[in-house]
Amino acid sequence: MIPDQIIEQPAPRAAWMRLLSLSDWSDFNTCGSCFAATPHEMLRSPETGLVMLRGRMGSTGAAFNLGEATVTRCAVRLKSGEEGHAYVMGRNAAHAHLAAICDALLQTAEGAPEVRGKVLAPLEVKLQAERILASTKAAATKVDFFTMVRGDD
Repeated sequence: MIPDQIIEQPAPRAAWMRLLSLSDWSDFNTCGSCFAATPHEMLRSPETGLVMLRGRMGSTGAAFNLGEATVTRCAVRLKSGEEGHAYVMGRNAAHAHLAAICDALLQTAEGAPEVRGKVLAPLEVKLQAERILASTKAAATKVDFFTMVRGDD
């Protein structure tokens, strides 16, 4: 058992960037589209590329290249100077662009509460529901193995 003081929570920015990138585009677009018109300067237009996925046998063995994945990235700067960055799996440039805008707004005192309420909260609820559904489906297929004594001497 790991003591509670050793387990660290992710930094707030890392947590919201993870949430923005993992969210389904249709859900994210529904709750975050109102922020797309936020005035900003494009530092890096959405561009798609490949990243190498690495794995380890048994989590402790030597690292090996598992394969490549498509990723789209984007960077923006608000008029107030905050920079937002986003990396999302796949080729959805609009998702990366909107996620970068939300990242930048979350760094401002005036924009953060609105983005947290309108975007992060609904997306967190949706992702939590999907996690519960997936674990429920997995639990339904669980097989319990047990040992029977045959009675042979």
